[in-house]
Amino acid sequence: MAPRERLTETPAKPAPTRRDPYFDNVKYLTIVLVACGHAWEPLTHGSRAATAAYLTVYAFHMPAFALISGYFSRSFDMAPGRVRRLLTTVVVPYLVFETAYTLFYRWAQDDPGYPLSLLDPWYVMWFLVALFIWRLTTPIWLALRHPVPVAMGLAVLAAVSPELGGDISIQRVLGFLPFFVLGLTLRAEHFERLRTWRVRLLALPVGAAALITAYAVAPWFGAGWFYHRGSVTGQGVSNWAGLFTTPVLFVVALVLTACFLSWVPGRHLWFTGLGAGTMYGYLLHGFVIKSSRFWDWYDHPWLHTPLGQLAVTAAAVGLITALCSGPVRSVFRFVVEPRMEWLFSRRGETTTPAARPDRP
Repeated sequence: MAPRERLTETPAKPAPTRRDPYFDNVKYLTIVLVACGHAWEPLTHGSRAATAAYLTVYAFHMPAFALISGYFSRSFDMAPGRVRRLLTTVVVPYLVFETAYTLFYRWAQDDPGYPLSLLDPWYVMWFLVALFIWRLTTPIWLALRHPVPVAMGLAVLAAVSPELGGDISIQRVLGFLPFFVLGLTLRAEHFERLRTWRVRLLALPVGAAALITAYAVAPWFGAGWFYHRGSVTGQGVSNWAGLFTTPVLFVVALVLTACFLSWVPGRHLWFTGLGAGTMYGYLLHGFVIKSSRFWDWYDHPWLHTPLGQLAVTAAAVGLITALCSGPVRSVFRFVVEPRMEWLFSRRGETTTPAARPDRP
């Protein structure tokens, strides 16, 4: 009789999480829009067409970021593994890059006294602060019966409160909060409904109408409405206007985000793998964008011609694509996704793998 096989007590390793090509495509295309928007900003001075493109992109690209971040934060429950990932992929990169950007500014502007303030994020770093706060509060939003209206109420409060202040970019944290909370409530089937041909065909005239409207209002409408850097009084209106403009801008952004998401391909393409590296592109491209401002790269008149604007767009796409690539990720992984096992205790760990961090 054959001897009985000894049962092993070693638990089976969980199967690796399979990445959805659709969401990797969403992340890559969204970071491309971010890079293009930053590259287009100097072109808006004197070009109505560039301004229209800039306004259209800014109306929805950061809301799309926040919504997708919320969708991938649904499982965040303060478990040790997830908190560890939050610290290593959001807090540590924030500390490193906020310091690096400050030192870069001191060097580029010959201003050694420029202050380092971790409570006043510089340029693109505000999103990491917002992501940290949003994810920490995720269990609260998931516990509420109607989280989106509550988040909208906080966004309206920020819009009508000039005295709220700018510490930790609180205006932006609250201004984009409804999109993150909405993402928490979404399921895979909601995105599937967007990807039908009926919705895609409807998205075409909606997108065209957005561009035409942006072109019509370009001479007088300020993009500051989409930044949420402060209350609406900064746009030259009374603070009570925020009671109406905040919900309206939310609806506009949501419609344009839906149009964008409907046309994102769901299959593997040449750029699909780059979707896993969008945080790298986001954190690093700011150095190039700010260099273009510090050293007046846009002073060349040819860049403000139609061909020059196309060249700027192509350069922005090429830059962000390179920064999301594997070689760049290998070089900067130690600061963007550090492991740091030496810092954390193993107590309270479970066999459930930690949720993958959000990517802009």
